[in-house]
Amino acid sequence: MSGSEEHPDSPEPGRHGLPELMAERRAKAGRLRQSDPDAFPYAFPGVEAIDSILEAYAHLADGEETEDAHRVAGRVTARRGAGKAAFLDLLDRTGKVQLHARVDVLGAELFDRLLSLDLGDLLGVDGAVLRSRHGELTLRVDAYEILAKALRPPPDKHHGLSDVETRHRRRELDLIGNEDTRRLFVDRARIIRAVRSYLDENGFIEAETPVLQPLYGGALARPFTTHHNELERDLYLRIATELYLKRLIVGGLERVYELGKDFRNEGVSTKHNPEFTMVEWYEAYADYNDEAARLEELVRRAARAVDYSGELDFESSWRRVSFRQAIAEHAGIDVMEHRDVEQLRAAIAGQDIDKQIGGDTWFLLADDLLSKVVEPNLQQPTFVMDYPVELSPLAREHRSDANLVERWEAFAGGMEIANAFSELIDPDVQRERLQA
Repeated sequence: MSGSEEHPDSPEPGRHGLPELMAERRAKAGRLRQSDPDAFPYAFPGVEAIDSILEAYAHLADGEETEDAHRVAGRVTARRGAGKAAFLDLLDRTGKVQLHARVDVLGAELFDRLLSLDLGDLLGVDGAVLRSRHGELTLRVDAYEILAKALRPPPDKHHGLSDVETRHRRRELDLIGNEDTRRLFVDRARIIRAVRSYLDENGFIEAETPVLQPLYGGALARPFTTHHNELERDLYLRIATELYLKRLIVGGLERVYELGKDFRNEGVSTKHNPEFTMVEWYEAYADYNDEAARLEELVRRAARAVDYSGELDFESSWRRVSFRQAIAEHAGIDVMEHRDVEQLRAAIAGQDIDKQIGGDTWFLLADDLLSKVVEPNLQQPTFVMDYPVELSPLAREHRSDANLVERWEAFAGGMEIANAFSELIDPDVQRERLQA
């Protein structure tokens, strides 16, 4: 039902009105406790998901009613109507349903108590399903219980929280007022489940490696430091799981992965967070071509898990382009023809590049070109292959070019999403590179 009167405190109140609104809600809670000793029950068993009810009765015609009893529970997000009938919106984790309350069904006392509810209150309802004359699936309120009283008004249901920082700091409020945020949480869980399922099905063993580490490694990043009082030594929150997972490979597990939190004490942006979730997997007897194929299938499975239908094409084979070719296409520079840092600086200065490209060495300049000029343009899934050896000391020498290593980075939506390489397994070569 639309075009009806909204509850008077539906907008998010200004600071000056919040104490008065909270005092009014506290008074209502007190009156409810006095009038009903069983207010706020310990449990409300037998609750059904709202979306399952809506799906089961999608066939009802406008104005059609049933006597099929169902039980739902959730948060009151809107109230409208007056007189002898009222409509409320009830939101649970799966969706929203309209409630239709009538004084001739509930009786005057229970009807008035229902009308006194505030937005944000938690309500349990028993009732029958119908479709209103306006075409909206509705649950007639035959009985109800007030499950909890919200003392603080929720955000405006039309606008939610407009400040991005507040949304991230107060996720509970963002979830109440923003359907897209709720969907994001559900989709994230489905993606994680799909990633685990794919790796498990392909013979990988999930491991848990130390979060507190005496030495940090596996990436170039600044760690968070803490102190262990009993051991009297500093420890670090891990920046990657790589080194411990590789120990498991050495021990003979052959295929291992970990999906968990990593921590990097660095800048915050839309692409970087100090605390983030990452999956790393390692397998013996495979090279970077094998891992590229595996990543494609893993991402494809994750996209299917959330019924992704956006602009990015994860179903087709991903494009593969060399590091050298990618920079040439987007910056107009052949970095392998300018192997001296000053030559590369001069080549960059000769191009119409609107980004500030920096770096004290040739390979850092080349990497900055990739990050600032190439990466934002890689919208469709793409593997950038075959990096200069200076950028990847742990990767194996390219089998056809000694100046390169067998490494790729994967990009989609203008950002890096993955990195892999054929593992360097000659310890003497690895030591030489690290000491160079």
